Amino acid sequence: MSVRHISTGSPFEEQIGYSRAVVADGWVFVAGTTGYDYASMIMPESIEEQCANTLATIAKALEDAGSGLDHVVRVNYIVPDKSEWAKCWPITSAAFARARPAATMISADLQTPEMKIEIEVTARVPA
Repeated sequence: MSVRHISTGSPFEEQIGYSRAVVADGWVFVAGTTGYDYASMIMPESIEEQCANTLATIAKALEDAGSGLDHVVRVNYIVPDKSEWAKCWPITSAAFARARPAATMISADLQTPEMKIEIEVTARVPA
């Protein structure tokens, strides 16, 4: 089995010991991703900005893997405050308008209190 690891350069990847994405046998598994702007390591305050940053980071990882948001087949959303989840719907709906992946939303604490959303996806590399 051929495996390729993709990094965003986030310090968390090295500190915790994971890859942003792993490509294996035509699949791309993207790790739980939060809303940091990894260039500045700044976390926006609003869940909407965090959601947009998260999806941009995921889109870049998928692109690096030879895939894209249109090839996502599964998405998991994790939010600490489920009352804020609906604010993300326009953003997630636009991002996945074509793929329409199977999706789950879970409400749970995240690694730090400023994190308002975490998203992980599974995608295919198109033939």
